[in-house]
Amino acid sequence: MLGKIKAEWDPLKKVVIHRPGMEMFFGLLEPYSSLYERPFSKSGAIREHEMLEMILKKEFQVEVLKLKDTFIDVAYREPKVKEALIEHAKNSIEYSGDKEAVERSKKEFDENAPFLDMEHFFNILLVKPTLNFEVAKGSRNIHLNITKKQTLANLFFMRDQQFMTDGGIVLCRMAKPSRRGEGVLLKFFWEKVMKTKLLHEIKEPGTIEGGEFIPFGKFALVGIGDRTNQDAIDQLLSLKMDYEEIGVVHQPMHPLVESDKPDPMINMHLDTYFNVASSNVVVGCEILIKNAMVDIYKNEGSKFKKTNDKITLYDYIKKKGFDVISVTTLEQMCYASNFLCIKDGQILAVESERNAKKVLNNLKNITKNDPKRYSKLLAQAEKDYEDLKNEGQFFPHKKEIYKLGIDAYPINIPNLTGGYGAAHCMTCALERGEG
Repeated sequence: MLGKIKAEWDPLKKVVIHRPGMEMFFGLLEPYSSLYERPFSKSGAIREHEMLEMILKKEFQVEVLKLKDTFIDVAYREPKVKEALIEHAKNSIEYSGDKEAVERSKKEFDENAPFLDMEHFFNILLVKPTLNFEVAKGSRNIHLNITKKQTLANLFFMRDQQFMTDGGIVLCRMAKPSRRGEGVLLKFFWEKVMKTKLLHEIKEPGTIEGGEFIPFGKFALVGIGDRTNQDAIDQLLSLKMDYEEIGVVHQPMHPLVESDKPDPMINMHLDTYFNVASSNVVVGCEILIKNAMVDIYKNEGSKFKKTNDKITLYDYIKKKGFDVISVTTLEQMCYASNFLCIKDGQILAVESERNAKKVLNNLKNITKNDPKRYSKLLAQAEKDYEDLKNEGQFFPHKKEIYKLGIDAYPINIPNLTGGYGAAHCMTCALERGEG
């Protein structure tokens, strides 16, 4: 059913993606502040995203909805959606400067709207411009300064604005200010464009992101840490869902990074260091999943109640009967676990070897600036590289993959991963069939 997903391994039927555009250009002007891992080619990222779409459609017969195209198509067909889109765009523009020029501009927005494409208004939502007018004497002597405010540079990571539970869609309130506008846009999409009722919208002060939630059929896991707080967890646990229990996984600070100055970006979401490949196999970075503690909440019908159990994520998932494929620190940083499960035992996985040198070079650069913080992590990553190169065992080309019957389809996306994520992060799974 649309918007309801029981298990991550159920056959993928429909996804929503967003092809990066002008907003990525603005993000690349300041990658660090835009939450990107490293600089990369925008044109290369777009080509890789086109390849991702083609693989989903042609190789796996998944229906792919592109966010922008769907917005525009529906707006052209339905006058009410068109009117709402224009009004939403209008309210997203900020004005400053000469009062007369500002009033003229606001008036012209309404007058010009019938002549402009729907893409024009969608792009306003992406870049959220501010128009500043400085008027000098003479005819049209206007200095128009156009700036942008928190451009949605991470919108192509379509996993994070929402997640699908067995009870419906939960709209996230994102933790970082630079991403909070994405939730506003996606609320409009689900309610106005897709005509889909939300199960819940996370309210302030709660923060949570979709990469934290992984459904396992009878139970589900959700991460808590830098991007997700207890208030959001409490809201989630109050919802009507059929999972027998929910495990809340505490984000472990990386043991190879100095504890007095941790870096939560390395494993910002649960799916950046742990994921499910089939109904009995998971993939995880052992050094992290053995340090991640899980709080267990049992479904008592009207609410989920916390138990007194204390257990690591590794022990929890083994207790559930899953085999664990371990990945190294370097592979985890190359997004080995950020694969997309297509169906039970089949995954679309990043070629971690193709990312390895870029990740290592980036890690070397940040270690130069802060050797005390990152030197142990760099040393381990460099050791992992030599070991994996000698063994020929870069994920997903590992003997455990073949031994446990996982069919891995590798995809090479070295530019897209520069944004800090891979195939799982870039796809909003909207519909999965019964396993």
